[in-house]
Amino acid sequence: MAKAPVLTPQSEDFPRWYQDLINKAELADNGPVRGTMVIRPYGYGLWERMQQEMDARIKDAGAQNAYFPLFIPQSYLTREAEHVEGFAPELAVVTHGGGKELEEPVVVRPTSETIINDYFSKWIQSYRDLPLLINQWANVVRWEMRPRVFLRTTEFLWQEGHTAHATYEDARDYAAYIHKEVYADFMVNVLGIDVVLGRKTPRERFAGAINTLTLEAMMGDGKALQMGTSHELGTNFSKAFNTTYLSKDGKQELAWQTSWGSSTRMVGGLIMSHGDDNGLRVPPRLAAVQVVVMAIKGDEAVAKVREIGDRLKAAGLRVQVDDRTDTPFGRRAVDWELKGVPVRIEIGPRDLEAGTAMLARRIPGGKEPVRLDALAELLPAVLEEDQAQLLRESRERRESRTTEVRTIDEAAEAAVAGGWARIAWSTLGQDGEARLAEQAVSVRCLVAEDGSVPEADDAPGTVAIVARAY
Repeated sequence: MAKAPVLTPQSEDFPRWYQDLINKAELADNGPVRGTMVIRPYGYGLWERMQQEMDARIKDAGAQNAYFPLFIPQSYLTREAEHVEGFAPELAVVTHGGGKELEEPVVVRPTSETIINDYFSKWIQSYRDLPLLINQWANVVRWEMRPRVFLRTTEFLWQEGHTAHATYEDARDYAAYIHKEVYADFMVNVLGIDVVLGRKTPRERFAGAINTLTLEAMMGDGKALQMGTSHELGTNFSKAFNTTYLSKDGKQELAWQTSWGSSTRMVGGLIMSHGDDNGLRVPPRLAAVQVVVMAIKGDEAVAKVREIGDRLKAAGLRVQVDDRTDTPFGRRAVDWELKGVPVRIEIGPRDLEAGTAMLARRIPGGKEPVRLDALAELLPAVLEEDQAQLLRESRERRESRTTEVRTIDEAAEAAVAGGWARIAWSTLGQDGEARLAEQAVSVRCLVAEDGSVPEADDAPGTVAIVARAY
């Protein structure tokens, strides 16, 4: 009788495979309240590495970290009509506290534009206070009707940036900088995920924004996942909260603003972009554990793996030693494969006699013997090769499963079949977008013919990227 697979095969049931992997790789569990999640240590380690890489880029962009309250007076959200209308179905509202009914209900933070603007209006007095560039790492709550771990949860972790500028041009350029130099750089060069940078249609735009820039990635099943967004808010929130400054000319002017965010949804994107039927595959630049050094059996092997682990750590690699020889080696190897650690160094008594180790590579697969004294020099190049392979596979998937179409029906057909479609926005338009929505197909973003981000929705040559999405 054939041995049952550890995971449901992707080709058989992709959603089941996704849930199996999260469970078997010990990434997360469902929380006690519907739609919440418990992130387990290995899954949180992935998020911590994402935080570290993103935080460095955000600070390089000039933003400083701060923290704002979880509870927001309900009246704050009503000040910007489009904003409250967009978030109303997702709000969690607290009406009682300390055993008493509150004088004013408070909303559990869905996003922080309103409360941050209340403080921006106090902190900004003149043009000398601009630009004001703030970021916060926090949790938010949006009541989710169809929860899915990491992808759509009632509570999730994220970063949200909020900035105020003296001019429209400054705000526009900063939103674009975050979009490309912070988000795209991280997602492509660290996560190894090919993303399309584009502009959201008015239908898909963030509530209260005048423009939303997005990064869309194709998952293993051909669906799209929005990996992050950067918004131009114009002066909508400045008007609502009287966020003004005294200009050089001595006039009171409204501040121009941006907001931008990325979340633990990126962990879901990592799983669905790189995972295979054997488990997760973690990009080496992201991996909290790049190399696991494993003792197969024997006291001498245990001593040697500890020595090699120290040597590789000294060489700048992120290493974990697995010397649990009381647990069967096969079980441990499968566990590390499920977790997607890029490289395993396997050492047993015979390897010690030969002065070699078995090098197992998770991303391309396969094993080969290598000399123990060559590991420190060899592994950095191996990890970079594997990082490049993941990005290449991600890009090739998108390119091979994207179809150029001329009609709305062809666009819907391509999306339903498990791919993306490119269609001229002048052909599709908002009426065609509404027709696609009836089939659970959406316009993920607008791009220029050359792949750049168009300056306006109706810019000549604008193309719509159409897909089913998570």
